[in-house]
Amino acid sequence: MKKRRSGVVSVVLVNFRGADDTIECVRGLLALDWPERLLEIIVVENGSGDDSLDRLQEIGDQVVLVESETNLGFTGGCNLGVSKSSGEFIAFLNNDAKPEKSWIKEAIATFNAGLNIGAVASKVLDWDGDNVDYVDASITWYGMGYKPHAGEKDRGAWDVEKDVLFGTGAAMFIRASVFEELDGFDDSFFMFYDDVDLGWRLNLLGYRFRFQPKSLAFHKHHASMNKFGNFRETYLLERNALYTLYKNLDDESLAQIFPGALLLATRRAVARGELDSGSLDLRVPGDDSELTVPVSKLTMAGIYAVDQFVELLPEMTQARSAVQASRTRTDRQLKSLFGSTDEPAYPIENYLRGYEKIIDNLGQLNIEGRRHVLVITGDPVGLQMAGPAIRAWNIARTLSADHDVRLVSMSKAVALDDIVEVATISHHKPNSVVEHEQWADIIIVQGHALALFPSLETSSKILVVDVYDPLHLEQLEQGKGLSLKVWSKQVSEATDALNHQLLLGDFFLCASERQRHFWLGQLSALGRVNPYTYSRDSDLDSLIAEAPFGIPSADPVHNRPALRGVVPGIGPDDKVIIWAGGIYNWFDPEILIRAVSQLSLTHPNIRLFFMGIKHPNPAVPEMEAVASARVLSEQLGLTGKHVFFNESWVPYDDRQNYLLEADLGVSTHFQHVETTFSFRTRILDYLWAGLPIVTTDGDSFGSLVGRESLGAAVPERDLASLASALERYLFDDAAILAARENVARVRQSFTWDRALAPLVEFCRNPQSAADKAVAKKGRKQRRSSKVPNGLPPARSSRSTGIRRDLERAAYYFQQGGPSAVVERVRARRERKSDAAN
Repeated sequence: MKKRRSGVVSVVLVNFRGADDTIECVRGLLALDWPERLLEIIVVENGSGDDSLDRLQEIGDQVVLVESETNLGFTGGCNLGVSKSSGEFIAFLNNDAKPEKSWIKEAIATFNAGLNIGAVASKVLDWDGDNVDYVDASITWYGMGYKPHAGEKDRGAWDVEKDVLFGTGAAMFIRASVFEELDGFDDSFFMFYDDVDLGWRLNLLGYRFRFQPKSLAFHKHHASMNKFGNFRETYLLERNALYTLYKNLDDESLAQIFPGALLLATRRAVARGELDSGSLDLRVPGDDSELTVPVSKLTMAGIYAVDQFVELLPEMTQARSAVQASRTRTDRQLKSLFGSTDEPAYPIENYLRGYEKIIDNLGQLNIEGRRHVLVITGDPVGLQMAGPAIRAWNIARTLSADHDVRLVSMSKAVALDDIVEVATISHHKPNSVVEHEQWADIIIVQGHALALFPSLETSSKILVVDVYDPLHLEQLEQGKGLSLKVWSKQVSEATDALNHQLLLGDFFLCASERQRHFWLGQLSALGRVNPYTYSRDSDLDSLIAEAPFGIPSADPVHNRPALRGVVPGIGPDDKVIIWAGGIYNWFDPEILIRAVSQLSLTHPNIRLFFMGIKHPNPAVPEMEAVASARVLSEQLGLTGKHVFFNESWVPYDDRQNYLLEADLGVSTHFQHVETTFSFRTRILDYLWAGLPIVTTDGDSFGSLVGRESLGAAVPERDLASLASALERYLFDDAAILAARENVARVRQSFTWDRALAPLVEFCRNPQSAADKAVAKKGRKQRRSSKVPNGLPPARSSRSTGIRRDLERAAYYFQQGGPSAVVERVRARRERKSDAAN
């Protein structure tokens, strides 16, 4: 790849018999609000055959003048200009255009938003700045790119930055590296739709083409083609539309669309010449001695275009093979960028009749586009996130490649990028979810969403239920300090909510094989494992799939000090054990603290850091385990010396800085049923950061750590084994190296794209559960004690909004009197206040 000058913008102008325009354009470039040292102007004299070369030479060394003895067309001229350029960025500007002063500056600022932005499309108005030339991009199903709103009055209504399929060659920018990766414009096009083809290929490679209305230019429009007959332009448009389709559509779309495009090109040709294609029918009388008929060149332009496509079919097939082999995005993923594909374009009556016959009978408009996916979580989404929100966020991010995704939180939501749309809903206002439910094609829920929002319960949309977190088992452990009556109610409510989800869902996600066995048992008890679901798929993979928690595909990058030299008491040479995530009652932090206390006697540089104490979801209370851990640490004299508690919660995008400064990741828990079916997501952060892991055995990750030698899995409550494992993976260099090598190997299996592959595949071809029709019938008979086909009755509709609040108040009054109600009201206000901040 050619070495290029960082920050330099090389502007390519192609001149063909338009020296006056070109010279004026150069003057406009030199007057831009852009440093001259970062500007390179390349002028290609494209075989004009007049005095253009002599006149352009008068500009002097302000431009790099490149001569072509023949007319290479727009594509060839641009490619030649780029080959002589040296800038990091390439700009294409028609020689009959003039840039606004901040044309370059605004475009480069857009590139700075992310390396995945491969190109920037400028806003283009007519020469006087009154009417639109380019503010958006669309393409017809038969391959002709067009510019929506072209010729309309510029009202500022389209001044919104967004992704587009292509920019106009009249004014656009592209990274030089991306242009080279694409092998530039396709010289086969000569001119017209070359920019459409380039933009389409750029998007297929996974780059984004960003429309930036602040980067503004003005255009006289087609000054070059005014020198030729319009039938030549028609020929190029017809031929290049076929080229564009043939190269870029995937196999399935090509098979459906291309035959109709060829038929329509023929009908357009006949209609332009006002010919009667039935005139040669034997049933039509005529003079057979006449062997010729007069035919317009406009008709022949279309016929010749199809024939030239045939002539170049071997070259086009080779080009198609290269595009299809390198594509990273599907036609469905790009469908939203295609715009309105149903655009006949030519107001010729005979042509329009043919157009309707083709689309009505061949289904050219039936290519399915991007679906709308609604992801609902109960946790806050933003800079500080716990496990459920992190999972929901990554589900949304992963699915956004194929679909339009909206992530909704029942607490609060802050957008973390411009790809995933976020919003909030409130169970105090059950109708707040209605607009989102109506928008969605697929709904993915976590937690208690179905219990709190009736419109989700009655929705006819495809429903995916994420049951990676067995709530009822958590309640068994979390509530055991309560009275049996209250404890039983909490477990019953959680179990009831989960059973309700299992009755309504079309597809379920769990976190491990062990969980899948557990949930299959619960599904079976509810009648969801039945002849309907079994006959579709005897393994029941179409009903429930493993989709574990994941880690980013990219390695973590340390970009700021977080622990060493920052947290008082943690120095550069200390051995740091990190506890990622919160402290909950089913964990055993106390034995870890005791092990650290024991080791500190022989290793005074040992440090234990708890990453988060205050859960980002204000509805999650501080648990007893936190207080117990604090008390023990204080009693042993460890707090601030060997044990450190982060009193808040580490931001999601900052966690790698803490992890990468640690030497060892740890998780200790008690052995009980919650442990057996849990999925400790904090372990994944340790994998991501490449840390050796010491954990309690008994859960799925404990088995993984032991099986793959990622560190040590020790028995619960075994202080001696835990202390020994900590010492080994903190101070034994050989053991540490072996564990890190194994972690590096295993972690590739847990990237989000792999973890969520079953969900991605389901959303590409979503379908209702095989027994869903029966389940719906059962819900209609929810008051009946018997439901046909073995399905149990679904539970009655839940109270929501004010009715639910009154029911909860009555319950707390019954349990603890007026003071209990007052206390709950106060706690709710505090949680709502925290959520608003």
